[in-house]
Amino acid sequence: MQPSTDPVLERLLELLEGELARAVDLRHRLHEHPELSHAERWTAAAVAAELPVRCASVADTGCWARIGPATRAPVVVRAELDALPVHERTGSPFSARGEAMHACGHDVHMAALVALARACHTLGEQLPAPLLALFQPSEEAYPSGAEQLARGELAALAPAAVLAAHVHPELPWGAVALDPGIVNASCDAVQIIVEGRSTHGAYPHLGRDPILALAQIVVALHAQVARRIDPLGPAVLTVGVIEGGSAENVIPARAAARAALRAHSPEHRRALRELVEEVSSGVAAAHGCSARVELVPGEPALENDPAIVARARELFPRAGLELAPQWRSCGSDDFAFFGELAPLAMAFIGLDGAPGFSSRPLHHPELLPPDAAVGAVARAQAVMFLAAARGRPASA
Repeated sequence: MQPSTDPVLERLLELLEGELARAVDLRHRLHEHPELSHAERWTAAAVAAELPVRCASVADTGCWARIGPATRAPVVVRAELDALPVHERTGSPFSARGEAMHACGHDVHMAALVALARACHTLGEQLPAPLLALFQPSEEAYPSGAEQLARGELAALAPAAVLAAHVHPELPWGAVALDPGIVNASCDAVQIIVEGRSTHGAYPHLGRDPILALAQIVVALHAQVARRIDPLGPAVLTVGVIEGGSAENVIPARAAARAALRAHSPEHRRALRELVEEVSSGVAAAHGCSARVELVPGEPALENDPAIVARARELFPRAGLELAPQWRSCGSDDFAFFGELAPLAMAFIGLDGAPGFSSRPLHHPELLPPDAAVGAVARAQAVMFLAAARGRPASA
């Protein structure tokens, strides 16, 4: 690790190293006992028991702890509590034993933030700003825990910044991606319901087939995204669920599909919503059916603050972290809701090539970040915390 010329950062990193063994043990326990969104009570209690100060309960199943000087607005560092409804297949000795799994690295994020909180508590008044260690519920499902906090308890604190670090298997081990501007997409959920007229499958002319109409809608939607959205501005439509019918020889009265709409710009977000409405109703009408679209608005695009990014990028090498190539994706995260309150920054911590790591995508049942990722995430959180706590970049 390159020695730091910043005495506070150097001391914080030294303290972090002393916390990592305990944090890894916590990571194992969290991984063994995953809990789904809106049900993370054991997880929150396990985290709270390891923190050096008393936690406050927030957003029903979440918690936070404030550490350091009380005279300034806090800098929030967030980790997610919830697991996914995935049956684990990693074969790890600390694998989950049920139908839930930490398949997105949340166990690593939580353990790292506990280590950071404990290190910051030792520094105490030497910190340039208070740390608010936020353990947020329900990142993986609606209603969103971040949205609830941004429009509730966290809004009352008026934070100076909100930060997060997330592991990513497509980035190289030892590297961190933190870029200014939009790095994640907005995400809206839609349900398309097509109403037809039921009949016997042998006499299709006596009914109106909603399954055929829906199949054409799905094909048309994918085609129209490619033709009506600027390809230089990322936009993605994914139909993940199709439902309809109960027997192979019956044309049903109804069929439905559920889809996700993702975009980097507000203009493309609006265009996707309008496109789904227009294509669904038009194609359904051409088949003698009707269609309606039910929209569940999700998180906005995630936009990193340029000042925090510039300062953090200067400091990462001093924490033994290389800078990865520019990284942006059409993934989404409810972390973006915190942009209503304060400047944001989310970094992505590479896993590809880590010792003992088998490359798998996020949300895969065999994804298992190595224990060393706890330290990598904690160091990234520490750098971002100091970058935000001190304001503008050194070169500004």
